[in-house]
Amino acid sequence: MPKVSFREAIRDALLEEMERDESIFILGEDVIAHGGPYAVTRGIYEKFPHRIRQTPISEAAIVGTAVGAALCGVRPVAEIMYVDFVTCAMDEVVNQMAKIRYMFGGQTDVPVVLRLPSGSARLIAAQHSQALEAWFVHVPGLQVVVPSTPYDAKGLMKTALRGRDPVIYIEYKRLYSQEGEVPEGDYTIPFGQADIKREGRDVTIVATGPMVGKALEAAEILAQEGIEVEVVDPRTLVPLDKETIFASVHKTNRVIVTDEEAKRAGTSAEIAALIAEECFDALDAPVKRVAAANVPMPFSPELEKLVVPKAEHLVAAVRELLG
Repeated sequence: MPKVSFREAIRDALLEEMERDESIFILGEDVIAHGGPYAVTRGIYEKFPHRIRQTPISEAAIVGTAVGAALCGVRPVAEIMYVDFVTCAMDEVVNQMAKIRYMFGGQTDVPVVLRLPSGSARLIAAQHSQALEAWFVHVPGLQVVVPSTPYDAKGLMKTALRGRDPVIYIEYKRLYSQEGEVPEGDYTIPFGQADIKREGRDVTIVATGPMVGKALEAAEILAQEGIEVEVVDPRTLVPLDKETIFASVHKTNRVIVTDEEAKRAGTSAEIAALIAEECFDALDAPVKRVAAANVPMPFSPELEKLVVPKAEHLVAAVRELLG
């Protein structure tokens, strides 16, 4: 299979689905001029000039337009330049997009895909570096997708563009240049289907987004000590594949949950709670979490290093679990 970048995988999914379905269109800030802040939509205007719209700097207008368009029978893909700015459109996301189908008794769908570049990158500090998955996981009516590889990014985007529900599609900015094998033919990845990125028998690490790569890095380090780590990537947080996670916990009897969100009330807390509630008898040690520090992201590169979790933190957590 050819290797493509995470960025290219998302772009290819958009192009292929726009070719397949004429109802799909794209809107957002600078999506034509620069392809968005991270060049994901670069080149789409040349192929579909009437199906990509550059918007004013108004997140509320972007999401509100997308919701209205979806109610009229088309499939909008709306990009918010940084996940941090979705705060300016939370009414449209939380009170409208997420709830309309329920409030109207299922008479209408709201198939909006909301693309949200997330996480730290390029030292852009507190207002441009947040990871906010837990906000959306908390809201009934939204599907939440967090791909960690180019293969997953393409397959999950295609599924999002063929579904009936609003999708929060989280794109960690530091992954955009990451390359991986992606099939040339058409494929989709079902929501609610976790992926075991590495098999092991001693400890399970449930990891999302860029922490998947760090978990695999930690597993390589620990393998030299004879410790076998199993790495489970949920891929979608809503719906969540509890069965695959629980099966791994029953296999290893020890588990770490890791993400790049602030640790307090993050997604790792929800997954850890589910494991504690439903797999308590399988645990030989308490569930551990490895996540970002509960502070705003610093601008200083040296301070940022202290906030974002690393592979070495996972290695230390595994050693502690094994005593």
